[in-house]
Amino acid sequence: MAARGTDGLNTDDMDTGGVTTDDVNTGGLNTNDTNTDDMNSDDMNSDGMKTGRGNRGRRRALSAALVAATVMTSALSVWLGVRLADQRAVDQGRQDILAAARQSALNFTSLDYRHYDRDSGNVLKDATGDFRKQFAAQTQELTQLVARNKSVSEGQILEAGIVRSDAHSARVLVVADSKVTNTAAPEGQSRTYRLQLDLVREHGRWLTSDVEFVG
Repeated sequence: MAARGTDGLNTDDMDTGGVTTDDVNTGGLNTNDTNTDDMNSDDMNSDGMKTGRGNRGRRRALSAALVAATVMTSALSVWLGVRLADQRAVDQGRQDILAAARQSALNFTSLDYRHYDRDSGNVLKDATGDFRKQFAAQTQELTQLVARNKSVSEGQILEAGIVRSDAHSARVLVVADSKVTNTAAPEGQSRTYRLQLDLVREHGRWLTSDVEFVG
């Protein structure tokens, strides 16, 4: 009875059919070779991370360069703006000095015996210091002199230039023409004056402190 149950065969040979289980499960393939497909996944991940870090580094460097360029441009604009404002202030200061000197010289060379009080007042209005004191002291005498001679002087400013100047004082040369008529020259005579005016800044105004004829 025992011989019929086995029929002369080894049961181990019947179950496996001569094939090992390892060969059946893998189908003759190496599972390690199948998973990697001839590629190293660690190398792929490492290269990708290096590329990402490189791109981020370049972007940070570019951003820093743009910020630096913006800061430099802003600083240059501010510096140029300050320089331009300073130059404008200097130019305006020179124009103020010249305007004051021209007006003072015009007042000094424009006098009319018919309204000498008004004309002499214009001279005193733009004068200060010793010049103002001396002119004021001579006003009465000059009033009588121009009235007696019926003197009229019509001034015209030809040129004016600054010799030196600072925030508080200046020296200006002025060239002026004047047509003078009086009892001795009823037809009028033309005269050219070269005046040197010293000015000082008082209470926000440029005033004449001295006048000299220099030619």
